[in-house]
Amino acid sequence: MQDLPPTQKGRHHEIRAQGLREFAGLRRDDQRLDPFKLAAYANLLVVSFEMIAGLSDEAREHLLGSGKDMWSGGAASKKLPDGRKLIVLNPTHGKNRHAATLMEEVCHVFLGHQPSRLAIERKDKDGRIVARDYNAAIEEEAYATGAAALVPYRGLKKLIGEGRTSAEIARHYGVSRALVEYRIKISRLWDSYVENLFRTQH
Repeated sequence: MQDLPPTQKGRHHEIRAQGLREFAGLRRDDQRLDPFKLAAYANLLVVSFEMIAGLSDEAREHLLGSGKDMWSGGAASKKLPDGRKLIVLNPTHGKNRHAATLMEEVCHVFLGHQPSRLAIERKDKDGRIVARDYNAAIEEEAYATGAAALVPYRGLKKLIGEGRTSAEIARHYGVSRALVEYRIKISRLWDSYVENLFRTQH
């Protein structure tokens, strides 16, 4: 029996993530996955925000200023003439956050998801704009699978056993600390994480 997360959903995401890591040529659970290399296989073209033409000064200012925390990246709804899909990452975010954002887009392709369209149709009860065709289950599967590919369960469990902090694990895998802590919690390893930290620091 493989060493997999204890929840059914966790195992579902982990097995798909292992497939992605194998496809990327990674043989060990402690190796870092580079989503930018996988993007080419997923027929994604990552371009810098500066290359986007036609944005008004007001829109540009909003996306990079007051609205910078409201988006992490985006995919064009129409493909390029060569069949590739255009991906833009938020330039105000760091490379570790870019890794998770891009990995989520890669997972949408590898998992065969139909893209969510950002056509604004209504507002929810809190007044927030809701996009038509947004599928929460698909978005969760892509994010959770991508996170598992970036920080695999067995590698995470091993580093936790060594008493590593979430910041150290994040540096090891080239991701954000928030992503590592998400993986620790969703993999039901938080109690073990806290116990091992306490053991190594006392």
